[in-house]
Amino acid sequence: MVRMEMSRRVFTAMGASLMLAAALGGCSGGTDAATGSTPAGSGETSAATEQVELQIFAANSLEKAMPEVEALYTEQTGVTFADTQYKGSGDLVEQMRGGAPVDILITASSGTMDDAVEADLVDESTRQDMFVNDLVIVRGVGSDIQIDSLEDVASVEGNIAIGEPGAVPAGKYANQSLASVGLYTNADGGGGEYAPEIADKVSLADKVGTAAQYVSTGDCAIGFVYTSDVYRYDGIEVAYTCPDDSHKPIVYPGAVSASSKNADAAADFLEFCMTDEDALAIWAEYGFELA
Repeated sequence: MVRMEMSRRVFTAMGASLMLAAALGGCSGGTDAATGSTPAGSGETSAATEQVELQIFAANSLEKAMPEVEALYTEQTGVTFADTQYKGSGDLVEQMRGGAPVDILITASSGTMDDAVEADLVDESTRQDMFVNDLVIVRGVGSDIQIDSLEDVASVEGNIAIGEPGAVPAGKYANQSLASVGLYTNADGGGGEYAPEIADKVSLADKVGTAAQYVSTGDCAIGFVYTSDVYRYDGIEVAYTCPDDSHKPIVYPGAVSASSKNADAAADFLEFCMTDEDALAIWAEYGFELA
């Protein structure tokens, strides 16, 4: 009887100890006392280990700088990126209208971001102006073409590469500059006509990068692109920088998509782009300045 009573006491004490350990583990959200593993169905997932992949739609001129900034962010946070889309800003907005899944939109003009806001494609409260850029006229490296004013564009021999203004903000800025000297009929940069002196020379491009490539390959004598594009393509150089007052300010707004399933992570990345010293060095290397 004595040994049986002792056995009962020992068993009862062991049971109480296990129950206490389980209770403590449950209170702390810790591991299972017996296995050392996280209890199944606890619903607890560490933010550090949760995999987030962001889908970015970005203006074509960001094609070289953005991947380096994304790689830097992945290295620091573990957040990864889907196949970032680089196209004319207008085309990106149209893709979003069609239901394309997007976390972040960065355009090369305030107007295209306005379109996205009006269509409820982005969360307007997250919108911020990120970068500014310059509009330049480029020529092939070693070319003897001289441009000292916008008026000189009329006398250039050879084709002129300009982005399609309906989809490419750089094209609209180019037309605004040409309108300032009478070489385009609409000061807003769209819906007008080129002056007879250049009408037969204009080669429209689907992206600002395509305009740069037209000049790089020699298909066009000159082209209107951004300063940052000179860092993206070999074989071109700046012939002339268009005056700031000849076109609307070149601003790159960014915003989180209204349909993003990773809105907080997307907002964090935008903040990183604007504040991290290494990221800022990358933007500067490719000719972008903070807005």
